[in-house]
Amino acid sequence: MRLPFVFIAGGLTLLAGCQNLTEQPTQAPVTIKPPETIVAIDKEVVAPTPIEITDVWQRIRLGLAMPIPDQKLVNQYRDWYIKHPQHLQRVSERATPFMFLIVDEIERRGLPIELALLPIVESAFDPFAYSHGAASGLWQFTAPMAKHFGLEMNWWYDGRRDVPAATTAALDMLEYLYGKTYQNWLYAIAAYNTGEGRVRNAVRRNKNNGEHTDFWSLDLPRETERYVPQLLALADVIKNADAYGISLHPISNEPQLTVIDIGSQIDLALAAQMAQMSLTELHSLNPGFNQWATAPNGPHHLVVPVDKAEQFTIALANSDSKDRLKWQRYKIRSGDSLGLIAQRYNTTPSALRAVNDIKNNRIIAGKYLLIPVAAKDPSQYLLSANQRLEKRQSSSGRGQKSYYTVVSGDSLWKIAKQHKVKVSSLARWNGMAPKDTLNLGQKLVIWQSAPSGNKITRTVNYTVRSGDSLARIASKFKVTVAQLVQWNALSNQKYLQPGQKLTLYVDVTRTRV
Repeated sequence: MRLPFVFIAGGLTLLAGCQNLTEQPTQAPVTIKPPETIVAIDKEVVAPTPIEITDVWQRIRLGLAMPIPDQKLVNQYRDWYIKHPQHLQRVSERATPFMFLIVDEIERRGLPIELALLPIVESAFDPFAYSHGAASGLWQFTAPMAKHFGLEMNWWYDGRRDVPAATTAALDMLEYLYGKTYQNWLYAIAAYNTGEGRVRNAVRRNKNNGEHTDFWSLDLPRETERYVPQLLALADVIKNADAYGISLHPISNEPQLTVIDIGSQIDLALAAQMAQMSLTELHSLNPGFNQWATAPNGPHHLVVPVDKAEQFTIALANSDSKDRLKWQRYKIRSGDSLGLIAQRYNTTPSALRAVNDIKNNRIIAGKYLLIPVAAKDPSQYLLSANQRLEKRQSSSGRGQKSYYTVVSGDSLWKIAKQHKVKVSSLARWNGMAPKDTLNLGQKLVIWQSAPSGNKITRTVNYTVRSGDSLARIASKFKVTVAQLVQWNALSNQKYLQPGQKLTLYVDVTRTRV
């Protein structure tokens, strides 16, 4: 724009000269072109070519804007991510189905894109993650916070693991915290970890003492002081992944999933068949459902891949809601209760009451109940709560495994002390947090080191034969009946059945195996 400016200045000088020479009638008049005409000779401004974003990680990089300070903990976490590139590779693979959904909602709300990385810090993008602090899901909600922000939790369903629902709740919570912590995003992120009260108190304390009130100057719990630096370090590594030699699994920048209203309860195996998916594939996209079916009283929705949505919707429309579950007619026997029947058929008393229009828990022997049952064997529902717990109990420890049945007055601390194990270990083996409450009759697995000394212990998987008894088996392998009961959770079992599998830990120096 310099050239037009020069023309105008020159023209004005010439005009001033003409005004001084008005006594010369022979001087030709000078005509000045209007500025619009002069500006028009400048080069045409060309709009920049829009960047085509094909990868959600690229979309995230373009939005990352929080300053990355030169702080010790930030540098330490950055170094850790760089030295462990396989971690972010695995996490980015887990994030593939859900990251577009999360980024889209964050951008729609106008929130910092850094928040999309919180599930990496919180759960490594594992929707089934459960922490020592009793927090669950991708966004690691505790039960009180989940309820406060509208997530349902019951035997059938846990909204903390429902990714679309939990994402909405988490962003609602972060927006709330931002407003409550002086509209400072580092404060809000810290408060997501430790609570708004602690952050506000720390700021107020520093202010009253005449000290700096930036996040880095606050006295907060150790975990929180590391939480924010970890997120900032992660943002820096994601933004400069190529420079740091980090490979992220590409995620197509287009919707991966859609949420479909199914209108009523449905067996997940049937839903998977309708969507032409495996049961595990469908359940992995709907980790909020604890059991073999969706919840009787809702939410009545399922997450399916975009490319499966049309087929699923058509199949759903052509089905009768009554045919979406398998039913069994059960004759009530003397001694039965709704609780016992529900436990036997992997359902709840409330579901039985609703299906059979029962107002209370009273049932009459000889009458019939209609019971919803799984279309497949319960063991086929690999991501149900029972199957996940069984897998954890079978693989989370080393040494000898035994079972303990919870009785009145028990606590994790008491049981751990009795068996000389750590409370944290006992909780981890059983998919619990150390402060979780126990239920009467609950089965806990306990792992203990094999006896030392001259003993050589071998694990024996024994199949019960006709005529076997606990005493006979115990005598054969030189163990006690009490050990057999403990190792195999047999406390409530009166008789052994041929074909039944038992686990024994046998000292081979005392018997031949």
